[in-house]
Amino acid sequence: MIELRRRSISELNHPLLISGSVALLAWLYLLLFHGRFWRTDLLLAAVGSAGPPSGLVAVVIPARNEAENIGPAVSSLLNQGCADHMRIFVVDDHSTDGTADAARAAAEGDDKLQVIDGEALPPGWTGKLWAVQQGIQAALSVGPQFLLLTDADIEHARDSVATLVSIAEKDNYDLVSFMVKLHCRTIAEKLLVPAFVFFFFLLYPPRWIRSSRQRIAGAAGGCMLIRPEALQRAGGIAAIRGAIIDDCALARRVKRSGGRVWLGLTRDSHSLRQYDSFGEIERMIARTAFNQLSHSAVLLVGAMFGMALIYLLPLVLLFTGNRPDEIVGAATCVLMLVAYLPMVRFYGLGWYWALTLPASALFYMFATIDSALRFWRGRGGEWKGRAQDQNPPQ
Repeated sequence: MIELRRRSISELNHPLLISGSVALLAWLYLLLFHGRFWRTDLLLAAVGSAGPPSGLVAVVIPARNEAENIGPAVSSLLNQGCADHMRIFVVDDHSTDGTADAARAAAEGDDKLQVIDGEALPPGWTGKLWAVQQGIQAALSVGPQFLLLTDADIEHARDSVATLVSIAEKDNYDLVSFMVKLHCRTIAEKLLVPAFVFFFFLLYPPRWIRSSRQRIAGAAGGCMLIRPEALQRAGGIAAIRGAIIDDCALARRVKRSGGRVWLGLTRDSHSLRQYDSFGEIERMIARTAFNQLSHSAVLLVGAMFGMALIYLLPLVLLFTGNRPDEIVGAATCVLMLVAYLPMVRFYGLGWYWALTLPASALFYMFATIDSALRFWRGRGGEWKGRAQDQNPPQ
């Protein structure tokens, strides 16, 4: 039996070594030529040196059953150093938990806040984008220089808004967004949250997004500052009304219409949303993963094959008992560790958490397959009681 096992491994050695070499070359490419997406130090925005905006910033917050988070989110905006240059519009999207009352309580009568009762959801719109649309319609009445589209679970640093405006004005960007620091305290979050941001930046390298020479565009929907005229040129929110990954859809339209887009990291603004279990994070991933693949079974198979090759095969090579395989596997694992370590450090975790990237990738593979199954069952894009990704894009 032992001899048979050794023979089978020997027979597989040649294709394994070739595949492992492909994985090694892929990681060399990602480290050296993929926009340095893994260098968190190059993606951070300097906070604290920006002056107040020269015009008004109208903040739009879509909120559905966010009573737990909306108070700190509103308070953090009213406490901005440039709060006198801001107006805040919270759109209550048919909440049943007192979200509107929580927002008003946080404002303590400050007239810079306006709470809007959301209208019935029309066909073809996602709930979030319909709420954003209503907020923007109200916000434009104050003649803002910028619109800040932000989620109800984001706690903004005191200089966050001024920093966003400063970035936009300094280099004439039309859309500026922060990937805020996500909640990362539970075991599930430590294993999966840094990997989520790592994978996002791998798909959307911020340095390429900022470049007018690159076509790729992306944004982080929790915190996006946009010029009203750029939004209009891009077709407005109505142009992406059915988008599930709405932030990147908006960024693409802005860039294709001639606008400039900036995406970066911030340590100082935080997401308040906690994920206490692996199941909660799996559902969050499954909401959009198959949509990212354009609902294509072919792309799904290709993505699973690619992730297995890049993240899992190097570990397999370490245990084949064949020295060339082990050398290639070890070298690839080292490159993987080098690439992931800065993100692990950004989240304040010990270096050994960087060793968990293959396990995180396996989890994301499972969630992506589940995302496809949910879509095929008519439950795609489920979020807060709504299944919003049920038909392929037209």
